[in-house]
Amino acid sequence: MIASVEPTKLPGVAIIKPTTFADERGHFKELYNKSQFALAGIDVHFVQDNFSHSHRGVLRGLHFQVLKPQGKLVTCLQGTVLDVALDINPASSTYREWIGVELSDQNHHQLWIPPGYAHGFLVLSEFAAFHYKCTEFYDPSDEAGVHWADDSIGIDWPNKSPKLSSKDAQLPSLSDYWISQH
Repeated sequence: MIASVEPTKLPGVAIIKPTTFADERGHFKELYNKSQFALAGIDVHFVQDNFSHSHRGVLRGLHFQVLKPQGKLVTCLQGTVLDVALDINPASSTYREWIGVELSDQNHHQLWIPPGYAHGFLVLSEFAAFHYKCTEFYDPSDEAGVHWADDSIGIDWPNKSPKLSSKDAQLPSLSDYWISQH
């Protein structure tokens, strides 16, 4: 069951707060229920689930697919992350705007990011177990990204020297990405 769906300043991006049942044994929550999400206005078809395990200070992102954009329902199953969605659509009224939401095993929040946004997260805890539910299959030939520290975007990451993959370290600024596409 969904306790609440909170819209953000980015069109379509929402914080999902599932109902969590806790007692002395631990807790239980429903991560996804198609009919509940449809009632909340998120009526999509998921085709792939992904999982990552990352250590403190790891930043993954900011990623997106170009021709086959993915919507993502993301959940931090263990630990804490700062999860970021970035509007990369030049025709959007919120182009270059971003939101950062703390997702953790303590607050139980999820983030719905519809297709057309870049996504990334920074691990704030010792490690994080992270689940992605995607609306499109991953296609490595279609992937792209934006550099995490693009000054024109100004994401306020709490770690100024995160651990990155070599691929993420070489991602272009958002402006350079669009210049390379034309």
